[in-house]
Amino acid sequence: MEVNQSKFVISNSKVEECPQSNLPEYAFIGRSNVGKSSLINMLTGRKSLAKVSGKPGKTRLINHFLINDNWHLVDLPGYGYAKVSKKEKKVFQKFITDYFKKRKQLVNAFVLVDSRHEPQKIDLEFMIWLGENGIPFSLIFTKTDKLKPAALEKNLTHYKSVLMEYWEELMPLFISSSLDKTGKDDILAYIGNINQSLI
Repeated sequence: MEVNQSKFVISNSKVEECPQSNLPEYAFIGRSNVGKSSLINMLTGRKSLAKVSGKPGKTRLINHFLINDNWHLVDLPGYGYAKVSKKEKKVFQKFITDYFKKRKQLVNAFVLVDSRHEPQKIDLEFMIWLGENGIPFSLIFTKTDKLKPAALEKNLTHYKSVLMEYWEELMPLFISSSLDKTGKDDILAYIGNINQSLI
């Protein structure tokens, strides 16, 4: 699938204010500084559709983007960012969980994890929460260009073995690099196939 058109629709902190369309939605979420904005810009072929910042935690709202006039890409706030207040964290957590529990248009969540790091407790807990709530999700390993092939393979093998402690079978997995566009075609093809199955 090619992304020929992408445009910002709305930002908000209430599920009730999300677009009232029946278009399928794909949510992107991960810990702050995982490279989410760069990945979204890579997928859409736009340099600044999602705002990239040197400071983690800049996404503070539910951001909807309309892609090819037939599906929504949803950019969600990163979780686990230590430099926001406890009050702000609670606000984030509430509208993130509200979005996942209430948004009927959501067909898949992409959980982003940094390929350089060990499985993080906060990521695993979030994935388990998605599973317990019956929310389909896929995993995207980011920043793979920062590792040599052997190190990347070792990290991925270890990550999969940890996942298999919690799941009987693995969810769809993608490797990505916003720098060299690794994963772009695979992720978009996956979205395209789901969209076709919904017709």
